[in-house]
Amino acid sequence: MERRTAIVIGGGIGGLTAAVALDRRGWAVTVLERAAALEPVGAGIGLAPNAQRALDTLGVGDAVRALAAWRATGAIRLPGGRVLARTDNAAAVRRFGGPVVVAPRAELVELLAERLPAGSVRTGAVATLVDVGDPAPGGRAARVRCGDEELTADLVVGADGIRSAVRRAVFPGHPEPRYAGFTAWRFVVPAATAPGTPTPHETWGPGGLWGSQPLHGGRVYAYATAVVPPGGRAPGGDERAELLRRFGDWHHPVPALLAAVDPAAVLRNDVCSAAAPPPAFHRGRVALLGDAVHPMTPNLGQGGCQAIEDAVVLAHRAAPDKDLGAALGAYTRERLPRTMEVVRRTERIGRLTTWRARPACLLRDALMATTARLAPDLPLRALDGIADWRPPAAP
Repeated sequence: MERRTAIVIGGGIGGLTAAVALDRRGWAVTVLERAAALEPVGAGIGLAPNAQRALDTLGVGDAVRALAAWRATGAIRLPGGRVLARTDNAAAVRRFGGPVVVAPRAELVELLAERLPAGSVRTGAVATLVDVGDPAPGGRAARVRCGDEELTADLVVGADGIRSAVRRAVFPGHPEPRYAGFTAWRFVVPAATAPGTPTPHETWGPGGLWGSQPLHGGRVYAYATAVVPPGGRAPGGDERAELLRRFGDWHHPVPALLAAVDPAAVLRNDVCSAAAPPPAFHRGRVALLGDAVHPMTPNLGQGGCQAIEDAVVLAHRAAPDKDLGAALGAYTRERLPRTMEVVRRTERIGRLTTWRARPACLLRDALMATTARLAPDLPLRALDGIADWRPPAAP
């Protein structure tokens, strides 16, 4: 019997996870990635227990956990170094059944891509959705244009990121993601130049924050956010100089990390979030996942995690021998409410990091410190109902 076909548009974390999951379910999968190679956009990715459990269903979870470098305590701090609250990965294990793993995105991409059949991923492939198709039994296939070629598929997965062309084609009147009020910088310092292994921390200042996380192999992942107008760039394109101006006098290891990083390695992007819930996560034979349908701020580290959940649930619902329309309807019902709640929760936390007025920041910091003394697991509570998620049982 001929295998049913699926085209995944986008070769990021969500798209590759969907491709692996669908392949394991019996679909013949092709991934179309517009970039010339599977270059990860980003530096590090946080994988909470919910994402790890989803990856377990694909045989990748243990390999991801082996990438963990943070196995002990961390802290939320002020720019001068004062600790507001402690974070503890052992507490995450107790609360959610597993640790939080911070991994290099490139290595997660590699772990996923190597589980796909040879030739499944086509890079340099700019894809355009032409027709969403009809999911009814015997209904017309979805159509995708890729260069001079027109492809047909029983299922198309739009995993093409926050500026998703697939989303625009599926829901042309839906509002674009809105600017969240701050921009983000990210980079990885190689082991050869890293200033030792820092204690994991996130430091909150007026209108911005800085985070440092050790990666396995002696590397360090750092990220920062600041309240700036959208669309900005540092003078001369030197984003390291911009970070030095904003964060160069913050506590150790911030100045040392900035001294160690190659300016060309610093990534900058505006942070956006879903402006409104979409009508659905599917239309016709097309399903959307990840940032293409529910972009969120990075404040809970759940953007990639929710995309991974989406992918596993989609493949679970969309068995090749089942009614595709019913399967995609079930996918929407299962994923839309959950991901929109995560979007709202991350937005609330993100707004706290944008406060700039001194009285407001003093009040925020005092409340955080006091609450942390009374409830040491406070930093983890924001992940209740999120990090404890479990994938659907295997059919």
